[in-house]
Amino acid sequence: MKDGFEIDKRQVRAAFDAAAPGYDEYAVLQQEVQQRLLERLDWIRLAPRRVIDLGCGPGAALKPLSKRYRGARVAGLDLAPAMAARARGQGRWLRRPWAVCGDMERLPLADRSFDLAVSAAALQWVNDLDQVFAEVRRVLAPGGLWLFATFGPDTLKELRASFAAVDGGDATHVNAFIDMHDIGDALVRAGFADPVMDQETLTLTYPDFRSLLRDLRGIGVRNALAGRARGLFGPRRLRAVEEVYLSRYGEQGRLPATWEVVYGHAWVPDAPPPSRVSGPVIPIRSVR
Repeated sequence: MKDGFEIDKRQVRAAFDAAAPGYDEYAVLQQEVQQRLLERLDWIRLAPRRVIDLGCGPGAALKPLSKRYRGARVAGLDLAPAMAARARGQGRWLRRPWAVCGDMERLPLADRSFDLAVSAAALQWVNDLDQVFAEVRRVLAPGGLWLFATFGPDTLKELRASFAAVDGGDATHVNAFIDMHDIGDALVRAGFADPVMDQETLTLTYPDFRSLLRDLRGIGVRNALAGRARGLFGPRRLRAVEEVYLSRYGEQGRLPATWEVVYGHAWVPDAPPPSRVSGPVIPIRSVR
């Protein structure tokens, strides 16, 4: 991986820990993506006994998953301890979900221990997508389903272009997301069967630039790349970015923010996984 573009997991964990108390207030888009992802289960015949939400955040998906699959053991995993703690508080006290703090690139879970794994808006915070898919493949039993949603290259394109205009073409202050077709290729390399990929574009609008930044900070979006200078722009440069954003994209008193949502699912065949992931490693570069 190119030096300077590795995600600093300590920074990611700290940002999400800080965002956990007020996350639900700002995570409007993430909640919408999660709902749309779970609705896809309506069209899939599956009766899992063990279900896990990877990158579960405060655990908003755990209750609907428990309701959908009554009798199933539903669990969550998140990199941030504060998020995992909130997830454990979901549901009724007699049936609290199990939630653990862990990294998707090194899942602290036994082989073949789940029948369904879901993940909504979390894969952009990993360094090695091939490693994540290999780990998910490992913990799913034969016949298990991997269902996820993440973000594609057009996500926050307006913000990326505005930063690049001010910073001489350097757009690494905004997430760089992986293409849908590359994600599908990674599923195949990990030994999944029958992968299905599709995408849609969602647009949020804001009354001003500061409202956009407030929402991003409210969901923990901060600089997390190892090797980069700490912090974002100073006030003067941030105002310059705001001016570019307003002049290029402002319309009728509103500012758009584009999110390209990529959905995927694949099955675990009744065959051993590859001995090791082949092909090029797929890194995901991201800055909070």
